[in-house]
Order: sequence, then structure tokens, then C-alpha cells
Amino acid sequence: MTDIVTLEKPDRRRPEPLWHQAETALRGLIERGEWTAGMQIPNEDRLCELLGISRITVRHALRNLEEAGFLRREHGRGTFVRAATMVAGVRGLTSFTEEMKTLALSPGTRLLEARLLAADQEVADALEIAAGDTVVQLRRLRLGNGMPIGIQTAHLPEARVPGLYEAAHEVQSLYTWLKENCGITPVKAKEVYRVGRVAEADAELIQQAAGTPAFEVERIAYDRGGPFEYAISTMRADRYEIRSTLHI
Repeated sequence: MTDIVTLEKPDRRRPEPLWHQAETALRGLIERGEWTAGMQIPNEDRLCELLGISRITVRHALRNLEEAGFLRREHGRGTFVRAATMVAGVRGLTSFTEEMKTLALSPGTRLLEARLLAADQEVADALEIAAGDTVVQLRRLRLGNGMPIGIQTAHLPEARVPGLYEAAHEVQSLYTWLKENCGITPVKAKEVYRVGRVAEADAELIQQAAGTPAFEVERIAYDRGGPFEYAISTMRADRYEIRSTLHI
């Protein structure tokens, strides 16, 4: 277990709630690398002492950090810093790059392959184009803090994204590039999550053994002109979570 010699205590004179100040202080330790992945953090009593706040306030801050993917609690053992983890649930429509930044993870993308090809029936139906129409296919390795999170294969109608194939090696945030160069701004997306396994061809890239359970995510993204992206992703199950809040 790690401890902290000094930690900025919440200031009751500030307008921000005490739990928010505590959350920010603890999150800073993770972002600065003072608390590293897999490290056990001090228990609630010690955090109350270090921060000068109540147990309820500490629990509020810890719960928010856990929900954001920074911490994990293990029953009977304690609370630990998570490895880079992407948490999916109720959220706005964002690019992978934007989502990584929201989770305070450094986004990274490695282009594995860019191709022009004729759309098969599955891709054509998803993009509402004719089978045989030309699409740009981008196969990319997605990274968070330098560690592989998933592999994504995206298809976009060439007629709507002129210049993308030629610029593919320079594109980091696809949605930013589409907005700036093609006037495409996403307005909604449909996603389907399935349980799958890491393919043998992807095992080395994603740093997991072939056959390891993984999430398969199918996504169709739309702007006001209709669907512009059909993507299939394989996401590491140990670095990607799905959480939902259910209401009566």
C-alpha cells in the first residue's frame, strides 16, 4: 500500500463542494503518476485524516473516481489504481480521442492499414449506399496512455470523405478531420455490444492471447446527411467496461 506525505486539503472557503475538491486532489495524484496502475491507495480512515474531511465526503470522491475508471475496489482487499480503462455507458457522442481525454488518458492511434475497396452488402446497408460503391477502410490500433485498448476497422463512403484516403496516415482524430475537411459533424450513433474473442491476427497488436474474451462493438455514426461511418471494434475486456444506470 502507498501513503501520502502531503496532500492539499479541501478549503471550506472555496465555492466548490468538498467532495469535488477531494476528488480533484486524488485524481491529480493519478494523472501525475504519483499513484501508478495497480497501486493500492490509503484506506478511507487515512484519507479522512490526510484530507481533513468526513468519511461520507471521502466516499463520494472515491465513488466518482471509480465510476470514471480511475480506481477499482476489491472486496476485502481495498482500493487500487486502475490501468488505462475506457468506460462505456450513457455518454455524449464523441470521438475516441475526445473520450480518452475525458477519462484523462492520453489518446493514441496507430494506422495499421488504409484501403479503397468496393462495399460489400453489409457495409452498403449500414452506410445506405449501393453495394459496390467505393469506401475508405481504415484499420487502426487505439491506445490509452500508450497501452492498447482496441482495434477498430472503419468504413466511410469515399464520395463523402474526399481526401481521407490520401491523408489517412496523418489523421489522429477522425471526427476532427471530417469536420474540418468535409463539413461532417456527428449528430447521433447507434452501437451494439457483443461478447467476442481476440482474433489470432490481432493478438500480438492488442497484447492478448488469441481467443481471450473481448467486446465487439458495432457502430454506425450519422450526421445530418445520413450515415457516414460504419465501424467494427474489438476492445480489450480488461481495459473497457460497460456501465448502465437503470431507473424504474
